[in-house]
Amino acid sequence: MKKSVILFLSLFLIVFLACSKSASDDNPTPDDDQSQVPQNPQQLFPANFRATGSSANDILSNTNFDNLKIEIAYVTGFRPTQAAMDQFQDFLRRFTFKGTIELIFNELPSPNKESLNLNDDIGPLEIENRTVYNDGRTLGIYIYFADAPSEGDDLDEGLVTLGAVYRNTSMIIFEKTVKTLADRANSLEDEDVEIATLNHEFGHLMGLVNLGTDAVNDHEDADSDNHCNVDPCLMRAELEFGGAGKSPLQTLSKGDLHSSCTLDGMGLVKQMEANVSRGAAAAPNLDAECQLDLETNGGRPNTNG
Repeated sequence: MKKSVILFLSLFLIVFLACSKSASDDNPTPDDDQSQVPQNPQQLFPANFRATGSSANDILSNTNFDNLKIEIAYVTGFRPTQAAMDQFQDFLRRFTFKGTIELIFNELPSPNKESLNLNDDIGPLEIENRTVYNDGRTLGIYIYFADAPSEGDDLDEGLVTLGAVYRNTSMIIFEKTVKTLADRANSLEDEDVEIATLNHEFGHLMGLVNLGTDAVNDHEDADSDNHCNVDPCLMRAELEFGGAGKSPLQTLSKGDLHSSCTLDGMGLVKQMEANVSRGAAAAPNLDAECQLDLETNGGRPNTNG
């Protein structure tokens, strides 16, 4: 009798342990090796890591996405002004059909770099810090406000970069340089330079000019790809390092990432100060040709003249 009880208990214990192991295998714990393997956002969200301008129609229309969620990733001490953020949302509402435009602020520590290179620094920082991606009917955008200038900038020589676009949903604003130039200008505030930079670079994400949004009429500058030849216009070529010239960020970045546009700080500030001297708004607007292009690619029709 005693042997039978022992045998029964032994069999019960074996079955119990086997079932426990099976349940454990079906529901791995956080300590399993598989959960420790880092997941690459470029593999998880490939639609957010494509060429600049390839999401132009998605940004402008509501065919695939009804909403925009924009991550404002900024280094501590370099958060953009609220005035610029308000005007930026107004710009997006004017030219897109998005029902909701949400800004998510993400404060980040400094990478402690003297300057930033597109492939060595800017791209990896996005992989490390970005949290907003496409989700259902919401299109995710990432904008990084940096505490360091672009590699190769030379303020004394007039070579400074304010911003750059390098993917379909990614751009960088060199906020330290923005503040430096605004401080040097007699008639401009930080928000003036911020909003002009944001709107110009976002214009490229919306496909201007011939960068995912085809031009209805020929107005692309012959000497500067993807820029407008109409004066004055937010997208005109003179704002990109004298038109045909290349910025330090473009010439020094060797690798998979390439900037479709880098905004020349000196050229932009010069134009903005001229606008103010004429009694006009500091930041330039999109001309009628660029507005027509956006409308034709699914954007909101221009009702402001």
